[in-house]
Amino acid sequence: MQQKWLITGVSSGLGHAFARAALAAGHTVVGTVRSVDDLRAYEALEPGHAHGRVLDVTDADAVSRVVAEAEREVGPLDVVVANAGYGLEGTFEETSQAEVRRQFEVNVFGAMATLQAALPYMRRRRRGHLMAVTSMGGLMAVPGMSAYCGSKFALEGVLEALGKEVAQFGIHVTAIEPGSFRTDWAGRSMTRAARSVDDYDELFGPIREARQKASGNQLGNPARAGEAVVRVASVEKPPAHLVLGSDALRLVAAARASVDEDIRAWEELSRTTDFADGAQL
Repeated sequence: MQQKWLITGVSSGLGHAFARAALAAGHTVVGTVRSVDDLRAYEALEPGHAHGRVLDVTDADAVSRVVAEAEREVGPLDVVVANAGYGLEGTFEETSQAEVRRQFEVNVFGAMATLQAALPYMRRRRRGHLMAVTSMGGLMAVPGMSAYCGSKFALEGVLEALGKEVAQFGIHVTAIEPGSFRTDWAGRSMTRAARSVDDYDELFGPIREARQKASGNQLGNPARAGEAVVRVASVEKPPAHLVLGSDALRLVAAARASVDEDIRAWEELSRTTDFADGAQL
């Protein structure tokens, strides 16, 4: 069945791969970009089916206008993918509050604005599929990515609750959790906090160097990721969590096992904090 999609951030990276896969499957895709040049390049991919819109996802009013315009001019949206975002690398102590706030403005509030703008239309139709790109970094964390992982953990929580709220309306919600893919995410697209504390050199220096060296040679194939997302959008019961990449599977599983280990180890102490006559949720 031919679908109408909206994907934010389609000029490069995974957003571009998602859009190309959806277009190749015969769908119509409204894709947002940051410049007129990017808009023209995107629309040239599939004239008549690739519809570009210039958008800054941190402008919630503009997001609402773009979604309303897409609904009016392209047609009822079946799938919305909040993809726009970026990576911020730096140790917690060395990352400024301004950098952290900007990270959350784009990765969390930009995604929320996109989903909130599309939700009323889908709710009235009693159908639709909302997706957002979090990361394996939304289910596990690594040194030197506290702000990025924090933003993705936050988005995971939003999506988890949202999915439970809108299931009654026939709307599906999927968190897309990629591992390392061969995009510019770790290269020109990444913002890096300035180094200022020598005490972190031994830990963080090799991490930053390894990430820079790996850029352009990552394990994940963006085209395959696009195909996977298109497939998930076509099934009757899509997953709430879509982990992409064998590295993500390994690292997320290890992180979840570590949490489970702490819960088991401290279960007895955890139970001591209850009131004897308290209400169970």
